[in-house]
Amino acid sequence: MSSSGSPTLDSNNLDAVIKAYDVRGVYPQQLDETLAHAVGAAFVRVVEAGVQVGGPGVIAIGHDMRPSGPDLVSAFADGVREQGCDVIEIGLASTDGLYYASGSLGIPGAMFTASHNPAKYNGIKLCRAGAAPVGQDSGLREIRRLVENGVPAFDGPKGHLRQQDLLGDYALFLRGLVDVSGIRPLRVVVDAGNGMGGYTVPAVLGEAAGLPPLPLTIDELFFDLDGSFPNHEANPIDPENLLDLQMRVREVGADLGLAFDGDADRCFVVDERGEIVSPSTLTALIATRELAKHPGSKIIHNLITSKAVPEVVIECGGTPVRTRVGHSFIKATMAETNAVFGGEHSGHFYFRDFWRADSGMLAALYAIAALGETPVGTTMSSLLEAYDRYASSGEINTEVVDQAAATLAIRKAYGSGVGATSDDLDGLTITTSTYWFNVRPSNTEPLLRLNVEADEVAVMEQVRDEVLAIMRGGTK
Repeated sequence: MSSSGSPTLDSNNLDAVIKAYDVRGVYPQQLDETLAHAVGAAFVRVVEAGVQVGGPGVIAIGHDMRPSGPDLVSAFADGVREQGCDVIEIGLASTDGLYYASGSLGIPGAMFTASHNPAKYNGIKLCRAGAAPVGQDSGLREIRRLVENGVPAFDGPKGHLRQQDLLGDYALFLRGLVDVSGIRPLRVVVDAGNGMGGYTVPAVLGEAAGLPPLPLTIDELFFDLDGSFPNHEANPIDPENLLDLQMRVREVGADLGLAFDGDADRCFVVDERGEIVSPSTLTALIATRELAKHPGSKIIHNLITSKAVPEVVIECGGTPVRTRVGHSFIKATMAETNAVFGGEHSGHFYFRDFWRADSGMLAALYAIAALGETPVGTTMSSLLEAYDRYASSGEINTEVVDQAAATLAIRKAYGSGVGATSDDLDGLTITTSTYWFNVRPSNTEPLLRLNVEADEVAVMEQVRDEVLAIMRGGTK
Protein backbone atom coordinates (compact mmCIF):
# COMPACT_ATOMS: atom_id res chain seq x y z
CA MET A 1 0.00 0.00 0.00
CA SER A 2 1.48 3.34 -1.04
CA SER A 3 1.00 6.61 0.84
CA SER A 4 1.84 8.83 -2.12
CA GLY A 5 -1.68 10.37 -2.17
CA SER A 6 -0.43 13.21 0.06
CA PRO A 7 2.24 15.57 -1.29
CA THR A 8 4.14 15.40 1.99
CA LEU A 9 4.27 11.59 1.74
CA ASP A 10 5.72 11.71 -1.79
CA SER A 11 9.08 9.96 -2.15
CA ASN A 12 10.90 13.13 -3.21
CA ASN A 13 9.55 15.05 -0.23
CA LEU A 14 10.49 12.25 2.16
CA ASP A 15 14.03 12.37 0.78
CA ALA A 16 14.09 16.10 1.52
CA VAL A 17 12.70 16.06 5.08
CA ILE A 18 13.97 12.81 6.61
CA LYS A 19 17.55 13.84 7.23
CA ALA A 20 20.58 12.24 8.87
CA TYR A 21 19.47 12.90 12.44
CA ASP A 22 15.84 14.03 12.40
CA VAL A 23 12.78 14.97 10.36
CA ARG A 24 12.75 18.63 9.35
CA GLY A 25 11.06 20.80 6.75
CA VAL A 26 8.94 23.84 5.94
CA TYR A 27 5.49 23.78 7.53
CA PRO A 28 3.05 22.86 6.02
CA GLN A 29 4.50 22.40 2.52
CA GLN A 30 7.04 19.73 3.54
CA LEU A 31 6.01 18.72 7.05
CA ASP A 32 2.30 18.69 7.88
CA GLU A 33 -0.14 16.80 10.10
CA THR A 34 -0.46 13.97 7.56
CA LEU A 35 3.26 13.29 7.61
CA ALA A 36 3.44 13.70 11.40
CA HIS A 37 0.66 11.13 11.81
CA ALA A 38 2.47 8.65 9.58
CA VAL A 39 5.82 9.17 11.31
CA GLY A 40 4.15 8.62 14.68
CA ALA A 41 2.70 5.29 13.56
CA ALA A 42 5.99 4.21 11.97
CA PHE A 43 7.97 5.23 15.05
CA VAL A 44 5.92 2.85 17.22
CA ARG A 45 6.74 -0.01 14.85
CA VAL A 46 10.46 0.79 14.69
CA VAL A 47 11.00 1.13 18.44
CA GLU A 48 8.58 -1.75 19.11
CA ALA A 49 6.55 0.34 21.53
CA GLY A 50 3.15 -1.09 20.68
CA VAL A 51 1.13 -3.52 22.74
CA GLN A 52 3.49 -5.73 24.72
CA VAL A 53 3.12 -8.45 27.32
CA GLY A 54 1.76 -6.71 30.39
CA GLY A 55 0.25 -3.77 28.53
CA PRO A 56 0.97 -1.15 25.88
CA GLY A 57 4.19 0.74 25.54
CA VAL A 58 4.43 4.50 26.11
CA ILE A 59 5.99 7.35 24.12
CA ALA A 60 6.68 10.87 25.46
CA ILE A 61 6.04 13.86 23.20
CA GLY A 62 7.08 17.49 23.68
CA HIS A 63 7.15 20.61 21.52
CA ASP A 64 8.81 24.00 21.39
CA MET A 65 7.18 27.42 20.94
CA ARG A 66 6.56 27.23 17.19
CA PRO A 67 2.85 27.82 16.42
CA SER A 68 2.57 24.62 14.37
CA GLY A 69 3.78 22.47 17.26
CA PRO A 70 0.49 21.60 19.02
CA ASP A 71 -1.29 20.50 15.83
CA LEU A 72 1.68 18.39 14.73
CA VAL A 73 1.91 16.82 18.19
CA SER A 74 -1.80 15.96 18.09
CA ALA A 75 -1.46 14.27 14.70
CA PHE A 76 1.70 12.39 15.74
CA ALA A 77 0.02 11.27 18.97
CA ASP A 78 -2.97 9.94 17.02
CA GLY A 79 -0.62 7.91 14.82
CA VAL A 80 1.08 6.51 17.92
CA ARG A 81 -2.16 5.65 19.70
CA GLU A 82 -3.64 3.99 16.61
CA GLN A 83 -0.75 1.52 16.85
CA GLY A 84 -1.86 0.52 20.36
CA CYS A 85 0.73 2.65 22.18
CA ASP A 86 0.06 5.11 25.02
CA VAL A 87 1.23 8.73 24.88
CA ILE A 88 2.48 11.09 27.57
CA GLU A 89 2.37 14.69 26.35
CA ILE A 90 4.80 16.82 28.34
CA GLY A 91 3.74 20.03 26.54
CA LEU A 92 6.20 22.88 26.09
CA ALA A 93 9.75 21.65 26.54
CA SER A 94 13.35 22.15 25.52
CA THR A 95 14.88 19.24 23.65
CA ASP A 96 16.91 18.31 26.70
CA GLY A 97 13.64 18.43 28.64
CA LEU A 98 12.29 15.74 26.30
CA TYR A 99 15.52 13.77 26.79
CA TYR A 100 14.93 14.02 30.53
CA ALA A 101 11.44 12.57 30.05
CA SER A 102 12.81 9.72 27.93
CA GLY A 103 15.65 9.00 30.33
CA SER A 104 13.83 9.30 33.63
CA LEU A 105 10.72 7.42 32.48
CA GLY A 106 12.64 4.88 30.41
CA ILE A 107 10.51 5.36 27.29
CA PRO A 108 11.02 6.54 23.68
CA GLY A 109 10.41 10.21 22.91
CA ALA A 110 9.58 12.66 20.15
CA MET A 111 10.39 16.36 20.27
CA PHE A 112 8.73 18.74 17.81
CA THR A 113 11.25 21.44 17.03
CA ALA A 114 13.26 22.84 14.15
CA SER A 115 15.99 23.88 16.58
CA HIS A 116 17.84 26.92 15.17
CA ASN A 117 16.04 26.98 11.80
CA PRO A 118 13.94 30.00 10.74
CA ALA A 119 10.28 30.37 11.72
CA LYS A 120 8.80 28.64 8.67
CA TYR A 121 10.35 25.29 9.66
CA ASN A 122 9.37 22.59 12.10
CA GLY A 123 10.75 19.12 12.74
CA ILE A 124 10.79 15.97 14.85
CA LYS A 125 13.75 14.74 16.91
CA LEU A 126 13.25 11.10 17.90
CA CYS A 127 14.92 8.98 20.55
CA ARG A 128 14.63 5.49 21.95
CA ALA A 129 14.18 4.78 25.66
CA GLY A 130 16.93 6.32 27.73
CA ALA A 131 17.36 9.18 25.23
CA ALA A 132 19.27 6.89 22.83
CA PRO A 133 19.56 8.57 19.41
CA VAL A 134 17.51 7.69 16.34
CA GLY A 135 19.41 8.46 13.12
CA GLN A 136 19.55 7.11 9.59
CA ASP A 137 21.28 3.92 10.68
CA SER A 138 19.29 3.51 13.90
CA GLY A 139 15.70 3.86 12.76
CA LEU A 140 15.07 6.82 10.45
CA ARG A 141 15.68 4.82 7.29
CA GLU A 142 13.12 2.22 8.37
CA ILE A 143 10.66 4.94 9.40
CA ARG A 144 10.98 6.45 5.93
CA ARG A 145 10.31 3.07 4.30
CA LEU A 146 7.21 2.48 6.41
CA VAL A 147 5.85 5.97 5.76
CA GLU A 148 6.32 5.66 1.99
CA ASN A 149 4.81 2.18 1.76
CA GLY A 150 2.04 2.75 4.29
CA VAL A 151 2.24 1.80 7.96
CA PRO A 152 0.24 -1.41 8.57
CA ALA A 153 -2.93 -0.88 10.59
CA PHE A 154 -2.99 -2.21 14.14
CA ASP A 155 -5.87 -4.53 14.98
CA GLY A 156 -6.43 -3.73 18.62
CA PRO A 157 -7.44 -1.05 21.12
CA LYS A 158 -6.22 2.50 20.71
CA GLY A 159 -3.59 3.71 23.17
CA HIS A 160 -4.37 6.18 25.94
CA LEU A 161 -3.28 9.81 26.20
CA ARG A 162 -2.33 11.78 29.29
CA GLN A 163 -0.49 15.00 30.08
CA GLN A 164 2.40 15.26 32.53
CA ASP A 165 4.33 18.39 33.52
CA LEU A 166 7.98 17.50 34.06
CA LEU A 167 9.57 20.98 34.11
CA GLY A 168 10.10 21.05 37.87
CA ASP A 169 11.53 17.53 37.95
CA TYR A 170 13.84 18.39 35.06
CA ALA A 171 15.09 21.51 36.86
CA LEU A 172 15.74 19.59 40.08
CA PHE A 173 17.59 16.86 38.22
CA LEU A 174 19.93 19.29 36.45
CA ARG A 175 20.62 21.20 39.66
CA GLY A 176 21.52 17.90 41.27
CA LEU A 177 24.21 17.22 38.64
CA VAL A 178 26.19 20.45 39.16
CA ASP A 179 27.15 21.75 42.60
CA VAL A 180 26.33 25.45 42.64
CA SER A 181 25.64 25.59 46.37
CA GLY A 182 28.70 27.68 47.24
CA ILE A 183 28.97 30.07 44.33
CA ARG A 184 29.44 33.81 44.80
CA PRO A 185 26.95 36.37 43.46
CA LEU A 186 27.11 36.75 39.68
CA ARG A 187 25.35 38.92 37.14
CA VAL A 188 24.37 36.89 34.08
CA VAL A 189 22.76 38.09 30.87
CA VAL A 190 20.72 35.38 29.12
CA ASP A 191 19.54 35.71 25.52
CA ALA A 192 16.81 33.11 24.93
CA GLY A 193 16.17 34.33 21.38
CA ASN A 194 12.39 33.94 22.02
CA GLY A 195 13.07 30.22 22.22
CA MET A 196 12.72 27.58 24.91
CA GLY A 197 15.48 29.03 27.07
CA GLY A 198 12.86 31.58 28.11
CA TYR A 199 10.89 28.67 29.58
CA THR A 200 13.66 26.60 31.15
CA VAL A 201 16.08 29.24 32.48
CA PRO A 202 13.66 30.60 35.11
CA ALA A 203 13.02 27.05 36.32
CA VAL A 204 16.66 25.95 36.51
CA LEU A 205 18.46 29.19 37.42
CA GLY A 206 15.54 30.63 39.36
CA GLU A 207 13.90 29.08 42.38
CA ALA A 208 13.67 25.44 41.41
CA ALA A 209 11.17 23.60 43.60
CA GLY A 210 12.79 22.36 46.77
CA LEU A 211 16.11 24.14 46.21
CA PRO A 212 17.29 27.51 47.51
CA PRO A 213 17.59 30.34 44.97
CA LEU A 214 20.98 30.91 43.40
CA PRO A 215 22.85 34.19 44.06
CA LEU A 216 22.38 35.25 40.46
CA THR A 217 21.09 38.48 38.97
CA ILE A 218 19.59 37.42 35.63
CA ASP A 219 19.21 40.02 32.89
CA GLU A 220 16.62 38.58 30.52
CA LEU A 221 16.81 39.14 26.78
CA PHE A 222 13.94 37.94 24.57
CA PHE A 223 12.37 35.49 27.05
CA ASP A 224 8.88 35.74 25.51
CA LEU A 225 8.16 32.49 23.67
CA ASP A 226 7.62 33.47 20.05
CA GLY A 227 8.23 31.07 17.17
CA SER A 228 8.30 33.94 14.69
CA PHE A 229 11.61 35.09 16.24
CA PRO A 230 10.87 38.83 16.09
CA ASN A 231 14.28 39.94 17.42
CA HIS A 232 16.82 37.61 15.80
CA GLU A 233 17.04 33.97 14.82
CA ALA A 234 17.63 31.62 17.74
CA ASN A 235 20.87 30.40 16.19
CA PRO A 236 23.87 31.41 18.34
CA ILE A 237 26.42 29.74 16.08
CA ASP A 238 25.94 32.76 13.77
CA PRO A 239 27.83 35.68 15.38
CA GLU A 240 25.21 38.13 14.11
CA ASN A 241 22.73 36.61 16.54
CA LEU A 242 25.03 37.26 19.51
CA LEU A 243 25.34 41.02 19.01
CA ASP A 244 22.46 41.89 21.37
CA LEU A 245 23.92 39.68 24.09
CA GLN A 246 27.41 41.11 23.68
CA MET A 247 26.10 44.66 23.87
CA ARG A 248 24.03 44.00 27.00
CA VAL A 249 26.90 42.25 28.80
CA ARG A 250 29.08 45.31 28.24
CA GLU A 251 26.30 47.76 29.15
CA VAL A 252 25.47 46.24 32.53
CA GLY A 253 28.95 44.98 33.43
CA ALA A 254 27.81 41.37 33.62
CA ASP A 255 30.11 38.55 34.65
CA LEU A 256 29.08 36.45 31.66
CA GLY A 257 26.40 36.01 29.03
CA LEU A 258 24.55 32.91 27.84
CA ALA A 259 22.77 32.35 24.52
CA PHE A 260 20.54 29.40 23.66
CA ASP A 261 19.21 28.15 20.35
CA GLY A 262 15.50 27.65 19.67
CA ASP A 263 15.11 24.33 21.49
CA ALA A 264 17.76 25.23 24.10
CA ASP A 265 19.89 22.13 23.57
CA ARG A 266 22.87 24.31 22.58
CA CYS A 267 24.53 26.98 24.69
CA PHE A 268 27.05 29.67 23.77
CA VAL A 269 28.94 31.77 26.31
CA VAL A 270 30.09 35.39 26.15
CA ASP A 271 32.72 36.61 28.63
CA GLU A 272 32.67 39.83 30.69
CA ARG A 273 34.22 41.77 27.78
CA GLY A 274 31.41 40.71 25.47
CA GLU A 275 33.79 38.40 23.59
CA ILE A 276 32.42 35.09 22.26
CA VAL A 277 33.86 32.06 24.04
CA SER A 278 34.75 29.24 21.65
CA PRO A 279 32.69 26.10 22.32
CA SER A 280 36.01 24.24 22.25
CA THR A 281 37.19 26.37 25.16
CA LEU A 282 33.99 25.62 27.07
CA THR A 283 34.47 21.92 26.26
CA ALA A 284 37.93 22.03 27.83
CA LEU A 285 36.61 23.80 30.93
CA ILE A 286 33.79 21.28 31.47
CA ALA A 287 36.17 18.39 30.77
CA THR A 288 38.46 19.49 33.60
CA ARG A 289 35.51 19.58 36.00
CA GLU A 290 34.17 16.19 34.94
CA LEU A 291 37.65 14.67 35.25
CA ALA A 292 37.94 16.13 38.76
CA LYS A 293 34.76 14.21 39.66
CA HIS A 294 35.64 11.10 37.63
CA PRO A 295 39.46 10.80 37.50
CA GLY A 296 40.95 8.96 34.56
CA SER A 297 37.75 8.99 32.51
CA LYS A 298 37.41 9.26 28.76
CA ILE A 299 36.31 12.52 27.14
CA ILE A 300 34.83 12.67 23.63
CA HIS A 301 35.67 15.46 21.19
CA ASN A 302 34.85 15.64 17.51
CA LEU A 303 37.55 16.18 14.91
CA ILE A 304 36.91 19.89 14.38
CA THR A 305 37.26 20.70 18.07
CA SER A 306 40.40 22.63 19.01
CA LYS A 307 43.47 20.50 19.70
CA ALA A 308 43.56 22.31 23.06
CA VAL A 309 40.77 19.95 24.19
CA PRO A 310 42.72 16.66 23.96
CA GLU A 311 45.76 18.45 25.39
CA VAL A 312 43.79 19.59 28.44
CA VAL A 313 42.19 16.16 28.86
CA ILE A 314 45.62 14.48 28.92
CA GLU A 315 46.99 17.13 31.31
CA CYS A 316 44.10 16.35 33.67
CA GLY A 317 44.75 12.61 33.56
CA GLY A 318 41.92 11.71 31.21
CA THR A 319 41.83 9.96 27.85
CA PRO A 320 40.62 11.95 24.81
CA VAL A 321 38.61 10.07 22.18
CA ARG A 322 38.21 11.63 18.71
CA THR A 323 34.99 11.13 16.70
CA ARG A 324 33.20 12.23 13.58
CA VAL A 325 30.97 15.31 13.67
CA GLY A 326 27.35 14.64 14.65
CA HIS A 327 25.40 13.77 17.77
CA SER A 328 24.71 10.15 16.79
CA PHE A 329 28.48 9.49 16.49
CA ILE A 330 29.21 11.25 19.78
CA LYS A 331 26.50 9.35 21.66
CA ALA A 332 27.43 6.00 20.15
CA THR A 333 31.10 6.47 21.01
CA MET A 334 30.21 7.58 24.54
CA ALA A 335 28.23 4.36 24.99
CA GLU A 336 31.07 2.23 23.60
CA THR A 337 33.77 3.86 25.74
CA ASN A 338 31.75 4.83 28.83
CA ALA A 339 33.04 8.37 28.37
CA VAL A 340 31.89 10.80 31.04
CA PHE A 341 31.52 13.86 28.75
CA GLY A 342 31.61 14.92 25.13
CA GLY A 343 31.79 18.30 23.41
CA GLU A 344 31.29 19.59 19.89
CA HIS A 345 32.45 22.85 18.36
CA SER A 346 28.82 23.54 17.37
CA GLY A 347 27.85 24.18 21.01
CA HIS A 348 26.47 20.72 21.84
CA PHE A 349 27.65 19.21 25.13
CA TYR A 350 26.92 15.61 26.14
CA PHE A 351 26.91 14.16 29.66
CA ARG A 352 27.03 10.53 30.75
CA ASP A 353 24.98 11.43 33.82
CA PHE A 354 22.29 12.81 31.50
CA TRP A 355 21.83 9.59 29.51
CA ARG A 356 24.69 10.67 27.21
CA ALA A 357 22.36 13.31 25.79
CA ASP A 358 23.20 16.93 25.04
CA SER A 359 22.02 19.74 27.29
CA GLY A 360 22.66 23.43 26.82
CA MET A 361 21.37 24.12 30.31
CA LEU A 362 23.83 21.70 31.92
CA ALA A 363 26.67 23.40 30.04
CA ALA A 364 25.42 26.76 31.33
CA LEU A 365 25.35 25.46 34.90
CA TYR A 366 28.95 24.25 34.57
CA ALA A 367 30.07 27.66 33.31
CA ILE A 368 28.28 29.42 36.18
CA ALA A 369 29.67 26.99 38.76
CA ALA A 370 33.23 27.35 37.45
CA LEU A 371 33.19 31.14 37.64
CA GLY A 372 31.15 31.23 40.84
CA GLU A 373 33.74 29.18 42.72
CA THR A 374 36.55 31.67 41.97
CA PRO A 375 37.53 34.58 44.22
CA VAL A 376 35.75 37.90 43.75
CA GLY A 377 37.42 39.81 40.94
CA THR A 378 38.19 36.77 38.80
CA THR A 379 36.81 37.26 35.31
CA MET A 380 35.47 34.72 32.85
CA SER A 381 38.18 35.62 30.34
CA SER A 382 40.97 35.06 32.87
CA LEU A 383 39.40 31.76 33.98
CA LEU A 384 39.33 30.50 30.38
CA GLU A 385 42.72 31.82 29.29
CA ALA A 386 44.45 28.50 29.97
CA TYR A 387 42.12 26.70 27.54
CA ASP A 388 42.20 29.20 24.66
CA ARG A 389 45.52 28.31 23.00
CA TYR A 390 45.22 28.48 19.20
CA ALA A 391 43.95 30.62 16.34
CA SER A 392 40.83 29.23 14.68
CA SER A 393 38.99 30.10 11.48
CA GLY A 394 35.62 28.87 12.66
CA GLU A 395 33.56 26.86 10.21
CA ILE A 396 33.45 28.31 6.68
CA ASN A 397 30.87 26.93 4.23
CA THR A 398 31.58 27.16 0.50
CA GLU A 399 29.28 26.02 -2.29
CA VAL A 400 31.18 23.51 -4.41
CA VAL A 401 29.54 21.58 -7.26
CA ASP A 402 32.11 18.78 -7.44
CA GLN A 403 33.03 18.23 -3.81
CA ALA A 404 35.04 15.06 -4.49
CA ALA A 405 37.24 16.77 -7.07
CA ALA A 406 37.87 19.77 -4.83
CA THR A 407 38.77 17.51 -1.91
CA LEU A 408 41.16 15.52 -4.10
CA ALA A 409 42.84 18.74 -5.25
CA ILE A 410 43.30 19.80 -1.62
CA ARG A 411 44.71 16.38 -0.74
CA LYS A 412 47.25 16.63 -3.59
CA ALA A 413 48.24 20.13 -2.53
CA TYR A 414 48.75 19.35 1.16
CA GLY A 415 48.82 15.61 1.77
CA SER A 416 52.37 15.07 0.54
CA GLY A 417 53.94 17.99 2.40
CA VAL A 418 56.91 17.44 4.68
CA GLY A 419 55.65 16.38 8.10
CA ALA A 420 52.01 16.38 6.97
CA THR A 421 49.65 13.54 7.87
CA SER A 422 46.13 12.96 6.60
CA ASP A 423 43.12 10.96 7.71
CA ASP A 424 39.61 10.35 6.38
CA LEU A 425 37.60 9.84 9.57
CA ASP A 426 35.18 12.56 8.45
CA GLY A 427 36.07 14.28 5.19
CA LEU A 428 39.77 15.10 4.88
CA THR A 429 41.95 16.21 7.80
CA ILE A 430 45.51 17.42 7.21
CA THR A 431 47.75 17.84 10.26
CA THR A 432 51.21 19.38 10.57
CA SER A 433 53.29 20.57 13.52
CA THR A 434 51.96 24.15 13.23
CA TYR A 435 48.42 23.80 11.88
CA TRP A 436 45.61 21.41 11.00
CA PHE A 437 42.52 21.73 8.85
CA ASN A 438 39.47 19.65 8.01
CA VAL A 439 37.37 19.73 4.85
CA ARG A 440 34.14 17.74 4.89
CA PRO A 441 31.00 17.74 2.73
CA SER A 442 27.56 18.70 3.97
CA ASN A 443 25.07 15.85 4.28
CA THR A 444 22.26 17.85 2.68
CA GLU A 445 23.69 20.68 0.55
CA PRO A 446 26.38 21.11 -2.15
CA LEU A 447 28.75 22.61 0.43
CA LEU A 448 32.24 21.93 1.67
CA ARG A 449 32.87 22.92 5.30
CA LEU A 450 36.34 24.15 6.23
CA ASN A 451 37.86 24.45 9.71
CA VAL A 452 41.46 25.62 10.19
CA GLU A 453 43.47 25.94 13.40
CA ALA A 454 47.07 27.06 13.80
CA ASP A 455 49.61 28.13 16.39
CA GLU A 456 49.57 31.67 15.02
CA VAL A 457 46.88 33.85 13.43
CA ALA A 458 48.99 34.58 10.34
CA VAL A 459 49.49 30.88 9.63
CA MET A 460 45.81 30.14 10.12
CA GLU A 461 44.82 32.93 7.73
CA GLN A 462 47.32 31.81 5.08
CA VAL A 463 46.17 28.18 5.14
CA ARG A 464 42.52 29.23 5.22
CA ASP A 465 42.87 31.47 2.19
CA GLU A 466 44.89 28.90 0.20
CA VAL A 467 42.41 26.08 0.82
CA LEU A 468 39.46 28.32 0.00
CA ALA A 469 41.15 29.30 -3.26
CA ILE A 470 41.41 25.61 -4.26
CA MET A 471 37.73 25.08 -3.38
CA ARG A 472 36.77 28.02 -5.54
CA GLY A 473 38.74 26.79 -8.52
CA GLY A 474 42.09 28.45 -7.91
CA THR A 475 45.41 26.83 -7.04
CA LYS A 476 47.63 26.80 -4.00
